[in-house]
Amino acid sequence: MSPDREAGFEAVDADILRELMNIAFGKAGADLADVLDMFVVLNVPDVQVIPAARLHDHIGAEIRSQPGISVVEQDFWGDFQGNAFLILPAVAGKNLLALLAPEEGTPATGSTDPYAAMDSLEGDTLMEMGNIIIGACVGKLAELLGTVVSYSPPSVSVDDDLGRAIRADLFEPGYSAVVLQTVFSFGNRDVKGFVFLVSSRESVQWLKAALHRFMAQYE
Repeated sequence: MSPDREAGFEAVDADILRELMNIAFGKAGADLADVLDMFVVLNVPDVQVIPAARLHDHIGAEIRSQPGISVVEQDFWGDFQGNAFLILPAVAGKNLLALLAPEEGTPATGSTDPYAAMDSLEGDTLMEMGNIIIGACVGKLAELLGTVVSYSPPSVSVDDDLGRAIRADLFEPGYSAVVLQTVFSFGNRDVKGFVFLVSSRESVQWLKAALHRFMAQYE
């Protein structure tokens, strides 16, 4: 089965979603630039829809060269509902912090271990970044599709084990994952990242129908 055929999601549906996410990522980039006080670019994301059970292997294949991952997780509810994840290399928080506050960006121990305990400033920076990106992507998508969503508070973690970083109970039959792959450019640094929206097939079917209603306005 083609990835975009998951839950009846066709290539044309992914194309529509990609265009809307282009708008959403533009908002996220502008919001991040305001908060971080630096030039931020989020390129047009690659969009796929895959079975949620394949997420572990999919993420592992994409970031296998990275010595760990940072995960920001946030739940959202509404007509479209599920769990949103921002996935970044584990060193991204320290690198970003080094750009924002060089004197704070290096641990006092001098350690460069990405699994070293995350200090509160690094955690807050990652959480704020995730909150903005997830909020812009999900919130702007909801706005464009004529609905609203509510959110849980975000949580952040750093781990070298994907199974611990992302809860296994999400990978159950009947759930799909909308996978958005992008590169975040901060100043002169690029960070490859992913946003995953894990939802039930019923919720993905709502999204598919809403995308076609959106396009019908312009036909």
